[in-house]
Amino acid sequence: MINLGIIGYGYWGPNLVRNFAETAGANVAAVADLDSAKLAIVQRRFPGVKTTTEFRDLLSDPKVDAIAIATPVSTHFSLALAALRAGKHVWLEKPMTETSDQARQLIDEAQRRNLVLLIDHTFIYTGAVAKMADLIQSGELGRVYYYDSTRVNLGLFQRDVSVVSDLAVHDFSILDYLFHERPIAVSGSGTNHFPGTPENLAYVTLFYASGFIAHTNVSWLAPVKVRQVLVGGSKKMIIYDDLEPSEKIKVYDKGVSFTDDPEKIQEMRVGYRTGDMWAPKLAMTEALSTEGEHFVDCIANNKVPKTDGQLGLRVVELIEAASQSMRRRGEAVKIASTEKLS
Repeated sequence: MINLGIIGYGYWGPNLVRNFAETAGANVAAVADLDSAKLAIVQRRFPGVKTTTEFRDLLSDPKVDAIAIATPVSTHFSLALAALRAGKHVWLEKPMTETSDQARQLIDEAQRRNLVLLIDHTFIYTGAVAKMADLIQSGELGRVYYYDSTRVNLGLFQRDVSVVSDLAVHDFSILDYLFHERPIAVSGSGTNHFPGTPENLAYVTLFYASGFIAHTNVSWLAPVKVRQVLVGGSKKMIIYDDLEPSEKIKVYDKGVSFTDDPEKIQEMRVGYRTGDMWAPKLAMTEALSTEGEHFVDCIANNKVPKTDGQLGLRVVELIEAASQSMRRRGEAVKIASTEKLS
């Protein structure tokens, strides 16, 4: 049985407590939060769980095997480092850290102590993203041309992170998981409509050496909530709508073809193909539940998580590059490392 301590019972913490309480092989031993009123809620809902306003109580408890951290990004590094140094496995909310240097330090600490470090990029554990990965990696889409995402809604405004760190981070992690290729450059444009706060609207484009291109539009200023991704290939195309209750993934047998006949090239003849649409069956297990089981399995069997520190680092590097580009009014920022992902 893996005993967990959870730091933070604000927006995401209640979901962690609920899921780990229902995860086989896991036990929620304690919850820490600075707000006593929130801890009172924990005590009413989970009477057997210890509560404390001092997170160090969890670190010093020899019965606690792992720490899940769901606190503001500015605290991620210090809390995760303290947990690792206390010999605890760590589940860390996204984005991993404020800077890539901090992310590297956490990776090194976890490796040195042979501890599991999982970054909570929950979308990787959804049935929809798993199906997209199957379709892309099997070659059913053919050569993939683009990834185009829209993640907009009205709020929730945050003071410590920009809309890129809040919403575009999901696309950065999904792209990393779906495609075994790193972007070579990032261009971003964004704006802040309220002085003293981070960007609340941004457009980010990722460029790849293969010619593949990815784009995400993120905003806290939209009148409606939209969570839609388009993936276009030479054979088929995908629409992923996360707000759809059942048919989240739709595959379209549509595309275009360009003639390579030298005699016809000057005519710019383009062939259009229109076929059927189908909605594949998806695993309907809650992503956070799947992720929780995966975390327990990684601890029990010394496995590397799907969303390990290295993936978390790559996402933080993209956030940094996009933020740098926004400060330069959209100037492309090169990504230093362009190795293929294993």
